[in-house]
Formats: sequence, C-alpha cells, structure tokens
Amino acid sequence: MPSWLKYTARALSLSDVCTVSNVQSALPSNGTLLGLNLIPSSVMATVANVSAGGGMGMIKRAASQYCDVTVTYTHTGQGDEVNLKFAFSSPSDFRNRFYVGGGGGFSLSSSATGGLDYGAAGGATDAGYDAFANSYDAVVLYGNGSINWYATHMFGYQALGEMTKIGKYITKGFYGLSNDTKVYTYFEGCSDGGREGMSQVQRWGEEYDGVIAGAPAFRFSQQQVLHVYSAAVERTLGYLPPPCELKKIVNATIEGCDKLDGREDGVISRTDLCKLNFELSSIVGQSYDCAEQNSTSLGFGFQRRSKRQQTSGSQTSYVPAQSGKVTKEGVAVAQAIYDGLHNSAGEQAYLSWQIGSELSDANPTYNSDTGAWELNIPSTGGGYVTRFIQLLDLDNLSNLDGVTYDTLVDWMETGMYRYLDSLQTTLPDLTTFRAAGGKLLHYHGESDPSIPAASSVHYWQSVRSIMYPDLSDDDDEAQKQMAEWYQFYLVPGAGHCGSNSLQPGPYPQNNMDIMIDWVENGVQPSRLNATVSSGDNSGETQMLCQWPTRPLWKSDSDFQCETDKKSVEAWTLSFDAFKVPVY
Repeated sequence: MPSWLKYTARALSLSDVCTVSNVQSALPSNGTLLGLNLIPSSVMATVANVSAGGGMGMIKRAASQYCDVTVTYTHTGQGDEVNLKFAFSSPSDFRNRFYVGGGGGFSLSSSATGGLDYGAAGGATDAGYDAFANSYDAVVLYGNGSINWYATHMFGYQALGEMTKIGKYITKGFYGLSNDTKVYTYFEGCSDGGREGMSQVQRWGEEYDGVIAGAPAFRFSQQQVLHVYSAAVERTLGYLPPPCELKKIVNATIEGCDKLDGREDGVISRTDLCKLNFELSSIVGQSYDCAEQNSTSLGFGFQRRSKRQQTSGSQTSYVPAQSGKVTKEGVAVAQAIYDGLHNSAGEQAYLSWQIGSELSDANPTYNSDTGAWELNIPSTGGGYVTRFIQLLDLDNLSNLDGVTYDTLVDWMETGMYRYLDSLQTTLPDLTTFRAAGGKLLHYHGESDPSIPAASSVHYWQSVRSIMYPDLSDDDDEAQKQMAEWYQFYLVPGAGHCGSNSLQPGPYPQNNMDIMIDWVENGVQPSRLNATVSSGDNSGETQMLCQWPTRPLWKSDSDFQCETDKKSVEAWTLSFDAFKVPVY
C-alpha cells in the first residue's frame, strides 16, 4: 500500500480499499511466515452485502457492506492448497479487531462475517481439504485402514491458527496500519467450536487476546465413544426403556431436585446436590403417558456429511403412544448412564451427563413392522468407532454383539493414544496463552445432554493442577489467580449450547461484549451475565457463579455464590481405568 494511503485509510470508502491490488500488497512475503507461502495471483476482492446477524456486538446494522476476500496459500514442500476467506468492514467501522468464529460437529466455520458487528475483520479456512464443502469425518480416511493425517491435524488445530496468523498480517496491510499497531484477536465458538477455541488456546496461545469456548467437545475419544455408552448399558442390562419412561425419569428428577438449590423454579441449579441427595429409585412406580410423536435423538452435527447422508447429526423416527409405570429396570438403566462408564474391575473410565440431563442417547427405535422397541446406536458414537477406531469407511456400528464395557474402554484408549496430538485437545499447560495476556471465558450448560458439563469441570481442574500445583480446586487463592485470565462458568439448567426446553433457566447472551471489555479496557468480570428466556421468570437476569463457587438461593430473588467442598468433590473424578493421566 502506498505510504499516502496508510495515513488516510480511515477516511477512505470501502470501495477504495477493497481492491485486488490493495490485498496483494498486504500479503506477507514468502518466508515472512515460516512454511506458509501466499499465492498473490489467487486473490479476489469484491464489495458484498450481508444482512445483520444475531450478534450482541457494539456496532448494529440493518445491513452491512464488507470486502469479501479470498486468497490461497500452500505449505512449503507440501504441494497442497489452502483457501481462505476474509471479511473486512469499511475503514470507518473497523475497530482494530480480528474475529474467528468456530464451527460445529465435524465442520469448521465457513463464514468470515461473524465479527462485522464488533468492528472486526474475520476469517475462515477450508483447511486444505475443502472444508467449506466437506465435513472432516468424510475425509478422515483415504480408504479403509488409512488415516488422512493432513486433514486430521488441519481440522484439529493447525488450519485455524494459520488462518489467524495470516489474517492478522493482511488486516494490518489492508487498513494501512503500522506493524506495531495492536489488532485485538478473538475466538468464539461452542460445541466443536468450543473445542476449536481450546485448540487455539493450547497451540496458538500467543495469537489470541480473548477466547470464548462453550461446551467444548474436547477429550474427543472419550466424548464420542460415550455416545455408544447408553446403548451398551441397555444391551448389558437387557432392558430398553420406552422414550416416555426415560422422559418421566428425567422430569421426575428435575422436580425432585428443583428445591435443593433454595428456589423452586423448574431448574436444577445444583446437580451436585441432586447427585448427593436424590434417589432415582424413588421414581419407581410413577405413571407416565405420552402421545404418539416423532422422536429426534441428539447429534449436533457429529455425523458424516456425504451424498448418502443428511447434513444433520440427528436421527428422527416415529414413536407410538406410550403409557405405564416407571420400572426398576428403567431406573437401573438411567442410574448406570448417570454413573458413567466403568471397566469390569470397577475402575472409572469416563464421566457422564449430570443427573437430570435428558437421556436422548438412550432412546430406542420403534419398529413399526414388528411393533417392538429396538436398540438404537447413535451414529454420533457408532460412526466415530467405525471410522476413527476401526478405520472402516462405515457410517455406524451395525450392532453391539460381543461389546462390553471393557470394549468401550478399549475404544476410548485407542482413540486417546492415536489422536493425542490432534483431536483430544486437552493440553493443560496454557502458559504461553497466559504469558501473552490472553483471556479465556469458558462456559458449559450444566444439563447438557450431548457433551457432559463435568468434562469442562475436569479440564479446569487439570489446568489448575498443572499451572498452580500448590493450590487446591476449592482454594480461594486458586480461583483468584485463575480468574485473572481463565474463568469457567456452569450455566444452571442449560442444554447443549443453548437454553433447555425441560428447564427454563438462564443463558449468557453477550459474552463478546464482556470479553472485549475485559481485554481492551481491563474490566475483569467476576460473574457472568445470563438471561432467562422462558417460563415464569422470563426476562430475569442472573449473574452466574464462577467455578468453583456454586449458586444457592437465599430467597426467590437473590442467590449467593458459595464455596462448597462437598460440591467440588462431587464433580471431581479420577479415571483410574487408564494408566496415563486423562486431562
């Protein structure tokens, strides 16, 4: 960019700077970013329109114009091509920010426009395997028995980090900023987007100023095999609870535990107290009755995207009307699921969903031809086992014949070792991120029925144990030191990356505003703003408690964040089924 343009860029229109030549001049020279070679002839730049998003940012628009940029780079000696998308707002709207939005399921985000409402440039990457069109699990195998390690590492952490590094460099040149000008860099995502955010904190910590990670799908092997666990419990115990019986067990648990947090509002704000004080056996004999309906099991995009499959990870099937009484066999299934996977020696292999969470993975399939319930293996887990563990190009396990709890533990262990440096995303030493001044806002719905809330608790505990080994989880000093750069919040009653239809609790709405204030203005939050969107308390604002403190209502209008040693212990698990630490 000519020197005169650098001094007047803020006064120029979008069309002045949205040119191929301006973008080309902003590219890093090959050799500047080691191993990454930009291809100037690949650059395209067009002024485009985008409708206002649902973001809670500082800049609001009915519609927005931006500069839509694409550029390609290659890795030295690789012979590949990685395609990037960038969205640059007009110079007058730019606030020296770069924004990365996470994807979901097996997909990286394909949109670069998520930061426009925050005055930020943004980027997206096809990761070199055409991630704009292909889900990662569709390309994880070159063929039976052959792993596509290039795609695995690019999906796991590398592609987003490289895109961010390149994007920040181009952003400065595009707007005519000096090399020493600060461009605040943010990441925001939930589910696998949350895992992607954690991958950036762990692998590219020096590149980010603020990361918001919701319900991260990390500890990938354990997490995905867990989706097979409910079916394994039913096969092992020899009972398939009708969906209506499972629904009754969940709703009766919510009702039975509602008051334990000090307020009756249809929300279990303290699943730890529910775990310690509520007996599922008390539900045996209670009546249930459900009309016929279509039932959808949870998938959240963790399913192959190909010509022979739908893009959604959910599975829908007809279920007939059901009525009856809760059986001791049904309660035994629910209890085993909530207790989590153990091997035959009784050693804990993994955690599970919190008591009171929906038991969607356990819903059997109704066979209209036979009029009988049949075992349902969610493809979220079964497809992971076939492709990632067995290395077979199959969409799902056909059955669980011969599969025991020990088999599930073996699958977890195989995946953990095989993908330890790529998909597990559980490195607990975040020193680089902390030293660079990064801020991490981590949250998780406490009644998430897809990714267990306890998985996030365990990661916070792992980071604390590695970075502050002389402190304990319930030590006030541990929270104080962690809170300066890493804050974790459980969201009472919330489901997977959103509010929960079964529990009308709060959900955070303006995390990016909070993060920007923390990073750019030094305003460190102590509690997290969340709003109730349904039920009798709709519109109520609740300031969530920062872990390890827990909420306890003193009245219908006031709760306090208390330190409860027994509560922390109820969340603390040691996975002694494995011989190596599971962070």
